[in-house]
Amino acid sequence: MSGASSERTCKRTIEVTVPAEEVEKEAERAAAELSRRVKLSGFRPGKVPASIVQSQFAGDVRQKVIEALVPRFLQKRVEDENLRVVGTPDITEVHFHRGEPMRFKAEFEVAPEIELKEYTDITMPYGEPVVSDEDVERRLEELRDQKAEFVNVDPRPIEEGDYAVVILERAGQAPSKQDEVTLHVGGEETLAGFSDNIRGLSPGDEREFEIKYPEDYGDEKLAGTTVGFRARVKGIRRKELPELNDEFARDLGDFQSLEELRAEVRRGLLREQEHLAQQEAKNKIVEKLVEMHDFAVPETFIERQIEIQLAQYLAARGVDPQKVRVDWEKLKESQQERARFEVKASLVLDRIADREAIETTVDEVDREVQRIARQERENVVAVRRRLEKEGQLRRIASRIRTEKTLSFLFERSRKVAEE
Repeated sequence: MSGASSERTCKRTIEVTVPAEEVEKEAERAAAELSRRVKLSGFRPGKVPASIVQSQFAGDVRQKVIEALVPRFLQKRVEDENLRVVGTPDITEVHFHRGEPMRFKAEFEVAPEIELKEYTDITMPYGEPVVSDEDVERRLEELRDQKAEFVNVDPRPIEEGDYAVVILERAGQAPSKQDEVTLHVGGEETLAGFSDNIRGLSPGDEREFEIKYPEDYGDEKLAGTTVGFRARVKGIRRKELPELNDEFARDLGDFQSLEELRAEVRRGLLREQEHLAQQEAKNKIVEKLVEMHDFAVPETFIERQIEIQLAQYLAARGVDPQKVRVDWEKLKESQQERARFEVKASLVLDRIADREAIETTVDEVDREVQRIARQERENVVAVRRRLEKEGQLRRIASRIRTEKTLSFLFERSRKVAEE
């Protein structure tokens, strides 16, 4: 008999009965197996009568019968009722007495039934990206900056825009000394306090000063603190940018002129903006799909997603998940909604992929493995072996399938002009 269940949960409870004759048959088999292995005084090995085994090792017989019959009859019941079980069932209230049917209760979660709504005509604001001349010139200036050279300047007082090379000593509880620090005086990346105290000094000059770090400073150990420094100027450098001309274009690559470089920069910017715009549109599609489809999500899936999110967060910071103590209940509470959204999105996209027969090809996985190998500068065969051992190939195939599904939905969405 199936237990009562709410529409807003994936939890199910069923009671299973195993016929008495099946129980007896399995008990006799278990006793016969034990009689071949147990050793009792007065009996030769393997010659202990089954009746004695059943009386003296009743607990072992019971355990073997339960281990053999519970999975078999639970699986049969699950298949008969076409239940898609997720996670490991919790078996309780096992009733076992020789000569009687065995009964037990199984509690588990099932994968949700998803009734797909219309998904091929989702409306969203979208505008085709446009690359302006200013965008192109800005990118060219970035390329010039990357090719800049730093030249030494004859001794003189430091001016705005100079790159001062200093010996920097830090006082306080964690004193330190850096023999060559380059400070861009007046630059956005340099705290104003450093620029103000270095400006006007000449090579050989020395100054002591304090720096008040802002509360939102990137290094938490320094944020909001006041630190004393001593700086001694070693030299001054100026940044010289190359001229923006045909020669500059030829130095960058296979370009014959500056106009050719400009055209390629424009195409590259357009590809970048198209990718970002489409990615944003696909995120909106996912949000609408989740909003359109209302169904319960197995807690097992949510907990697994939280584990994945935690592992990704720690990996990005180079932390070994095995060495971190986690307050699982607190983490689950804080990440519950995000994880639920991610799981719902994944389930809906999988159902759409199934309906549209969208699959990942072997060539697509191979190309991704080759890309990873190039990025990590490792042998392709070694990378594939490692990914397969870690179970990553399945995740790669799943991610490719999801991307293909999102591209399918994007192509068929109804795009309206952005306000």
